[in-house]
Amino acid sequence: MAIRTLVWGENVHEQKNKVVADIYPEGMHTQIAKLLSKDSNIVARTATLQEPEHGCSVEALANTDVLVWWGHAAHGQVADDIVERVAERVWQGMGLIVLHSGHFSKIFKRVMGSPCALHWREAGERERLWVVNPGHPIARGLPAYFELENEEMYGEPFSVPEPLETVFVSWFQGGEVFRSGLTYRRGAGNVFYFRPGHETYPTYHDDRVGLVLRNAVNWAYNPESHPELLDAPNTPVDEAIEKIEERGPKLHHGREEGFR
Repeated sequence: MAIRTLVWGENVHEQKNKVVADIYPEGMHTQIAKLLSKDSNIVARTATLQEPEHGCSVEALANTDVLVWWGHAAHGQVADDIVERVAERVWQGMGLIVLHSGHFSKIFKRVMGSPCALHWREAGERERLWVVNPGHPIARGLPAYFELENEEMYGEPFSVPEPLETVFVSWFQGGEVFRSGLTYRRGAGNVFYFRPGHETYPTYHDDRVGLVLRNAVNWAYNPESHPELLDAPNTPVDEAIEKIEERGPKLHHGREEGFR
């Protein structure tokens, strides 16, 4: 069964900046979807900030196995209820891939529970991405390192939780380094952050970046959904696995729901 992948882009820079529009005439989200569609195992569609419910309706997310997120200028315009809806789907098992400046997106900060801050410089400098975990599925088919001639610099410290795995580390011409490929698990959902992707450079036309993204979608895919992870049921005493006697005072009775 094909991996149903939704590529979300805020679609703002493409409408306002000629440089970005010239590089991505159909929008960054469309180009990312084209990269993903080179894998016959992936069926990619797109959504943007400007659509009703930002293209992330209950139905749309229910039909999404992996969500790819790119945002920058309009993080604050993403509605909080949509962010919570996406987070719940991640906890249930939907994969999430966050790209570049999406580190400051509401959804990434929500699932990370941290500031997700860093320092940066926009100077079109060379980025060398080292594969520090060559056995990882996301690194499959890549050389020991690859370079992007022009990129925005991101530098450590990156205030995110300690990852499950670090797949890539970047070096920049100015001397900074950055953990540029990190994996996490949140609930039943696999999460991957990938650093490259500044909008004024043709990063999403690079074949090696495309390979990383396709590998990441396949890695993030979870064929099972676990909606029960959002519940907190009250198990009555008489339904305990082992027979027990009720002792001491209590706040709740029967199947009364807990406080949230």
